[in-house]
Amino acid sequence: MISTLRRGLLVMLAVFPLVSNAVAAPSAHDLVQDTTNRMLADLAANKEKYKQDPQGFYNALNTIVGPVVDAEGISKSIMTVKYSRKATPAQMKTFEENFKKGLFQFYGNALLEYNNQGITVDPPKDESGDRTSVGMTVKGSSGAIYPVSYTLEKINGEWKLRNVIINGINIGKLFRDQFADAMQRNGNDLDKTINGWAGEVAKAKEATDKKPEQSAQ
Repeated sequence: MISTLRRGLLVMLAVFPLVSNAVAAPSAHDLVQDTTNRMLADLAANKEKYKQDPQGFYNALNTIVGPVVDAEGISKSIMTVKYSRKATPAQMKTFEENFKKGLFQFYGNALLEYNNQGITVDPPKDESGDRTSVGMTVKGSSGAIYPVSYTLEKINGEWKLRNVIINGINIGKLFRDQFADAMQRNGNDLDKTINGWAGEVAKAKEATDKKPEQSAQ
């Protein structure tokens, strides 16, 4: 009996990777749609709690959105080769974690103000290459419509988020410019810039908050 169970277990262990590999990774469009649905469902169920405990929402975003973000690639892009090639692996890892925390605070604070006005993911585009974009429209509380475009890149067979453009503001470029500016202000002190990244993200949010008021239709 035991040997039969053991053989059965070995067969399951041998077949499981094949089954896992047989399941196709979601398309970029489906990935954005599913992640958005899960994020909004979690927010709807826990919004009042999250208003009292924003960190709880940031943690939820890390769980839901974190796996689809290419944090390593984006971190290097923000630093640019000029600074990333000088950074130690430990510094890169710290910045990657600080970037993720800042990103989820950036989005989390905006989402906590969202009252189900309407978010629509655009129809899928061509995804035959290793890079694509997924569009989205967000309806503001005033009725204005804000376009959002997610840039995704295929990494090891799976789509990962590489950049976001919100109402014409390229967040990746915004963060790159702010990193370079912070390095100048900090006398090229990489540790100081990395550890103070939360403050730079707060400035980025101020910039995006002002832009919709001026240009949204």
